[in-house]
Amino acid sequence: MPDDLQAAFQTAVARVRELAERPDNDTLLKLYALYKQASEGDACGPKPGFFDFVGTAKHESWGKLKGMSREDAMQRYVELVERLHAPDHGG
Repeated sequence: MPDDLQAAFQTAVARVRELAERPDNDTLLKLYALYKQASEGDACGPKPGFFDFVGTAKHESWGKLKGMSREDAMQRYVELVERLHAPDHGG
């Protein structure tokens, strides 16, 4: 994996905490799923219990990225964070 992509990903991870506004739930799920795919690869482990709605939503969102390379997930995460920081997005 290219060092510059790894550095850009780490910067984006830090920048997501600096957002002026909290993203909507769909965007938060995308960020979570891309982060997990980039850092751990395909979703693994059992799906959370039926009453763990947040955990289930996170697991399902991550599971939809099955087969995506870590590098692609990193690049998409970086691009999403950049869009969230764009001036027309309130950042």
